[in-house]
Amino acid sequence: MSRPPEPPVFAAPWEAQTFALVVSLHDAGLFTWSDWARALGRAGDRPADYALWLDTIETLLAERGLTDATALAARRAAFARAAAATPHGQPIRLENDPGV
Repeated sequence: MSRPPEPPVFAAPWEAQTFALVVSLHDAGLFTWSDWARALGRAGDRPADYALWLDTIETLLAERGLTDATALAARRAAFARAAAATPHGQPIRLENDPGV
């Protein structure tokens, strides 16, 4: 008797990439797992999804002086412009940002 297929661990590729980014940043020594757990815990009642993980990465990197609110806002704006300039179904790449 065969088992039913397991559901995917990640709902979308960006979720897997976010997970890999967290592991890579930890492995690079930018934060400990205790730091990560505390930072996630500061979200309160917010659902612990991968969008929260991205926000938590940004927070930790800013706390460590590796980025700041201005740089993050600029990157978000560049990504939004690149997304708007990218044909449907194609990967969004920052080099597609017409503002560069």
